[in-house]
Amino acid sequence: MVGPGMAPPRSDFDAKRDNENFNTESYAGITENAFLRVGSSPLSTFSIDVDTASYANMRRMILGGSKPLADAIRIEELVNYFTYGYKGPDTAAQPFAVHTEVTSAPWAPDHLLARVGIQGRTLEIAERKASNLVFLLDVSGSMSSWNKLPMLSRALRMLVEKLDTTDRVAIVVYAGAEGVALPSTSCKNKTAILNVLDQLQSGGSTNAGAGIQLAYKIALENFIPGGVNRVILATDGDFNVGLTSEGELLKVVEGFARKNVFLTILGFGMGNYKDSMLETLSNKGNGNYAYIDSLLEAEKVLVKQMGGTLVTIAKDVKLQVEFNPKHVGAYRLIGYENRIMAAQDFNDDTKDAGEIGAGHTVTALYEIIPPGQAVPEKTVDPLKYQTPPAATVEAEASAELFTVKVRYKTPEGTKSSLLSYPVSNTVVAFDAASGNTRFAAAVAGFGMLLRGSRYKGDLTFEKVLTLASAAKGADVEGYRAEFITLVKKTIPLFSAKAAPAPAPDDADAE
Repeated sequence: MVGPGMAPPRSDFDAKRDNENFNTESYAGITENAFLRVGSSPLSTFSIDVDTASYANMRRMILGGSKPLADAIRIEELVNYFTYGYKGPDTAAQPFAVHTEVTSAPWAPDHLLARVGIQGRTLEIAERKASNLVFLLDVSGSMSSWNKLPMLSRALRMLVEKLDTTDRVAIVVYAGAEGVALPSTSCKNKTAILNVLDQLQSGGSTNAGAGIQLAYKIALENFIPGGVNRVILATDGDFNVGLTSEGELLKVVEGFARKNVFLTILGFGMGNYKDSMLETLSNKGNGNYAYIDSLLEAEKVLVKQMGGTLVTIAKDVKLQVEFNPKHVGAYRLIGYENRIMAAQDFNDDTKDAGEIGAGHTVTALYEIIPPGQAVPEKTVDPLKYQTPPAATVEAEASAELFTVKVRYKTPEGTKSSLLSYPVSNTVVAFDAASGNTRFAAAVAGFGMLLRGSRYKGDLTFEKVLTLASAAKGADVEGYRAEFITLVKKTIPLFSAKAAPAPAPDDADAE
């Protein structure tokens, strides 16, 4: 919990002070997933994503009184910020369980909305292996503001206080030059670790590449077989000296990921924030990525979800959904645009994919158009020389809407395992769907509106507010209530006087 001497929880005033200008922030472009026709594209393949950075970053912008930048919104990270009450696996032999539900799409009632959820196995405290952590901390001049280095040191204090005596922590700092602020130290001596965090000061430019190499070197020197070996990089991503090209940095983190030293990235601050760099690094480093906009968010990521943040239970996790053309005319995956994979990559164990941590939840939503309905995309003329694909399939599969297949490796494994889950063509009316599915739909719809999606149908922020409020449920942690508050604060930002910019055109349906 937020303790004595720590900054107070985030306020609207703080956010507005931060948020005066984020025009120099860097985000990777996103082209919204289009509808794909099942006849030509029956398989949807993608890597899982447990990152939540986009949600906290969006929150910072909204509380600051600004419309979030469209490319800052990754809808899957908004949806995955929340848990949905999924039941975990029945046995410890399986790292996760898969859950599905199909209902109508609230923004297009003639369409279906399919939810695919994964719940990672939780670990009891006694099950958590010893951790070998290296904090790699950006102390460059760009980190001097109150919501960067000062918040960083307080956030990591919260993590250290939760570690066990069997865990170890080293601290590497980097600015104009890298250095070891603390060699790998047993958490039996937490005072020494906390003292170093309290004495951090900023200054100089950012030589991230050299710092990353040193941090991984220390992690390997103190490697715990079968334990948690992880570098935690805390930065605003403004790498301007040293190994600054993404290609060079990616080679470094990919190489160490193959040696089972994984990466967690904590993003801080605003103005010169480089989201695109941080997301890419975490993806290639077998890692996860969170944005820390307050000490409450630090507590969520580093204390309440410590197991998921630190402990990987499965790596290279891929999903492939095969749609039945008897019941599905076209479909589109909502979000995950930068996680799409070629169909043949699903069975290729050399292809990298996302990791899932202990207790993590992953949710994916598909919008489905039944056969015979119009697909809201430009289409090509009918083929002259080709035989059209069969409209139906036979026997048992004809009763199924789609099949979900999951491939994954153990944290130190090299060969994947396969799980398969057929989903029947059972559709629940939206009002009768589970509260978790309805809330996930509200969050996804919110993201679609923020991005100016061409597929938003009759959705409005007011309708999102109604949907989310009706599906709030018990909400023990208060995260859903906070979302509802954010929606309320967003409505005036997108008034008629400040209409959202249209989304860029994307490719025609295939």
